[in-house]
Parts: sequence; structure tokens; C-alpha cells
Amino acid sequence: MPEKSKGSHVVGNRVGEQRCDGHSFSWWAAKHTTGEVIVAIEDDNKAIVGQWFTKFWGETCDLGIVDELAAPDMLLQYSLHEPRRGRDDIKAFMTDFRQAFPDLNFWGAADLIAEGDYVVGRWEGGGTHTGPAFGDFLAGSLPANTGRKMKFTGTTVLKLKNGKIVEEIGLDDGVTALQQLGLIRAA
Repeated sequence: MPEKSKGSHVVGNRVGEQRCDGHSFSWWAAKHTTGEVIVAIEDDNKAIVGQWFTKFWGETCDLGIVDELAAPDMLLQYSLHEPRRGRDDIKAFMTDFRQAFPDLNFWGAADLIAEGDYVVGRWEGGGTHTGPAFGDFLAGSLPANTGRKMKFTGTTVLKLKNGKIVEEIGLDDGVTALQQLGLIRAA
């Protein structure tokens, strides 16, 4: 914990300061007896999820991130697709998805929120179907190279244990995506 002086203010261990309207605000980090700053598990988890979103769901996909950050039996579940379980199944899903939608890209729409083992992120994104036939949607399949575009949003809850993602469960605006792709009709 930060050391206290004889007065009422905290000394040492200051990790940030901000000035606003002539007032100075500081924030403090607890330090281990070795002097290292103790980081909350939530901060570690948000950093892991941020890396996952960027390297797995971002503009380019590095499938090596699956071995690095996913638990061996990770669950990946979204409303548009069958649930996926395990690193190999998740890599196969993303490989097929990106072959069908080569410009696939998702990005954060708000700051990540973390509590304990859980991290929540809002996102948006999409892509253009210019690749091979794609039959992974629960509502139907696309023939090859339709040229149809999808752009939609969602919220994802990820659960982490020991620095690995064990679950990624998302609720997305799948109806919008399926309408844009011509797999369902608008009412």
C-alpha cells in the first residue's frame, strides 16, 4: 500500500497526475514489498482481450494468437454460427470465415469493462463476401462470390482463467447481417 506521511496526503507510489481548473489530482498504485506495482487482475484481463480483439478479430488475423491466448478447450459462441470448442475448431472457423470475407474486420466501439474473470466489449464491423461459398451461418449458406456486404454490431462477454480465454460468448445483431447478405427478408 502507499506510504502515508504525517499529514493527510499520500507520498510515494504515485503513478499519475492530472491538473484541472487549478486543482491537481493524483492516483496511486499499490506496490509489492519488492517495489513492483501490483496490477489488478481486471487490467491484465483487459490487456489480453484487447490483444485478442486486435489480432484475432481485427483487420488481419494472426491464428497464432489462438494458441497464445485461448485455453485448449475455449468456447466461441455467437448467434450467427454453431458454437466452436477448442483451438483447432476456432482456427478452422476463422480460416473459413476470412476466406469467404477477405476484408473481414471488427473493432471496438467502446472501452472494455472488466470485473473479476470477465471482460465485456462492444464492437462493430463486417466484410464483403468475395470468396468461396460459405455455409457456416445457422440461417443458410452463401454461394461463391456474392459481393454482398454485411456491417453489424454486438457485445461480447469473455471469461478468463489464469491468463487464458476460456469463453467468448457474443450477442450480435445477426438479423441485420443476415438481411444484408440476403439470407432472410426484412419484414
